[in-house]
Amino acid sequence: MLITKNGFREYDARWLLNKELDLEGAEALGLALATLIHERGIEPKLVTGHDYRSYSESVKNALIKGLLAGGIEVHDIGLAVTPMAYYAQFALNIPCVAMCTASHNENGWTGVKMGMEKPLTFGPDEMGRLRDITLNGEGEPRSGGKLVQVEDFAARYLAHNIKRGPYTRKIKAIVACGNGTAGAFAPEALRALGVEVIERYCGLDHSFPHYNPNPEDLTMLHDMAAQVREHGADLALGFDGDGDRCGVVMNNGEELFADKLGVLIARNIAAAHPGSTFVVDVKSTGIYAIDPLLKQHNAKTEYWKTGHSYIKRRTAELGAIAGFEKSGHYFFNQPYGLGYDDALVSAIAVLDLLENNPGKSLADLAATLPQTFGSPTMAPHCDDDKKYGVVEALSGKVKALTDIIGQKITGIVTVNGVRFTVADGTWGLIRASSNKPELVVVVESPVSAAHRNAMFAFIEGLLAQHPEVGTFNQKLS
Repeated sequence: MLITKNGFREYDARWLLNKELDLEGAEALGLALATLIHERGIEPKLVTGHDYRSYSESVKNALIKGLLAGGIEVHDIGLAVTPMAYYAQFALNIPCVAMCTASHNENGWTGVKMGMEKPLTFGPDEMGRLRDITLNGEGEPRSGGKLVQVEDFAARYLAHNIKRGPYTRKIKAIVACGNGTAGAFAPEALRALGVEVIERYCGLDHSFPHYNPNPEDLTMLHDMAAQVREHGADLALGFDGDGDRCGVVMNNGEELFADKLGVLIARNIAAAHPGSTFVVDVKSTGIYAIDPLLKQHNAKTEYWKTGHSYIKRRTAELGAIAGFEKSGHYFFNQPYGLGYDDALVSAIAVLDLLENNPGKSLADLAATLPQTFGSPTMAPHCDDDKKYGVVEALSGKVKALTDIIGQKITGIVTVNGVRFTVADGTWGLIRASSNKPELVVVVESPVSAAHRNAMFAFIEGLLAQHPEVGTFNQKLS
C-alpha cells in the first residue's frame, strides 16, 4: 500500500498517482473515510464521482471499495465536475461526498474533495483525523456497504442550473475550459441560457496540451483576452479543471480579478436584497468596506480567513447571501445557490450583471468601481516551522500601534494573520501561506500609489526585524 502523509492537505487530498498513492492506498483512504463518518455519527451515505482523467475512475473505484468495506452506501454519479457532486448531496438527500479530482493540477495528479455536512467541505480538523486513521491503520470494516449507480445525473444538474430561463439580452461569450472536465457541461448549459458560445479548448484532454485550466493563471487569462478581441465578444468565462472556479475577461480584453468582480456581483445582489451580508477573504480588495453603492443598500461585509473551506463555512454560519474568495471560489446561498462553489453558478451571476444593466458592458460596470492601487500577492520565504510564529509576533507588534504611515489605525482583523487599515482606507495584510513555506503580503490603497507604497515600506520594515523571513518573490508593481 502506498499513501503518503503530504497528500493530506488543509482542505482536501492530492497525490501524484503511483509515486505518492496507489490503488491500495486509495482503498485504505476509503475505509478511513468510512470510519470517520461512523465516528462522527453521520448517516452512512455518500455521493461520489470522478473527473475525466484516464485514471480517475480507477482511483474512484478503489475508494468505493474501501467505503463499501467500511459500511457506507455509496451513490456513484459517474463523470462529473465537483459541484455536480455537491448538488447531488442536496438532490439525493445524502450527507457525505467524496469527489475524485485533482482540479487544475497537471496530469499525473489525483485527489479527493470531501464533506460530511452539506454544503460544507473538510477543514483542517477533519483532514487531520482522516490522515491519522489512514496512516495508523485505524480503518474499521463494517457491514452494510452498498453501491448505487445513479444514471443520467448530469442532465439533472444542468436542468437545475438553467431553470432561470434564457437571457433576453444577446450575449456573446468565449467559454474557455482548458480541456478540463467543465468542457463537457459548461458550453451546453450556457447555450441553453441563450448565450452565443464560442468554445475555447472545451474538448476533454487530461494532458492539458495548451495550458492548465486555472483561471488565476495569466497564460489562461491572456489566451481568453486574445479570444475576446478576435471575436468581439462581450466577455470570456474561464472554467477551472473541476468546474468550481470561474475567471472573467471583460469586453475590452482586460481581466477582471475575482475580488473586484465580487463587488459588482454583491452590488447586483444588494440592490435586490437590501441589508445583505457578504463574506470575503482577507486577501480581497477593501472596496467592499467603502463602496458607496453597497453602503446605499445597507450591505455588510465580513473579512474572514483565506481558504475556500473557511469562506464556505463562514458564509453558512452567518447566513450570508454570498461569499467571495480572491482565488475565484464563490459561494451563493438562496435564492442564488445552495452554498457551495460552482463555476457555472458564478458564470450565471456574471451574466446576470449584463442582463440587469442593459446597454452597459462589463468594462462599463467595472469602471464604476472606486479606484484602488493594489499590489500582487507577494510571498517572501519563511520555513513552515517558523512562519506561524513570525506572523503571531508581527500581529502583536501591529496591535500595539495606534498609527501607521502617519494615520490612525481604524481596523485590525486577526482571523487569518493580521490585516490592518488606516483612516484613508489604505490597508496591508501579512499572513502565513496555508500550503507553502511562505508568508503572504498584500497592500492596497483607495487614495494613491504613494500611500500603497508607504504601507508596503512599513511592512518591509516589520519583516526586516525577522531574519527568518526571506526576500520578496516579485516587485511591488
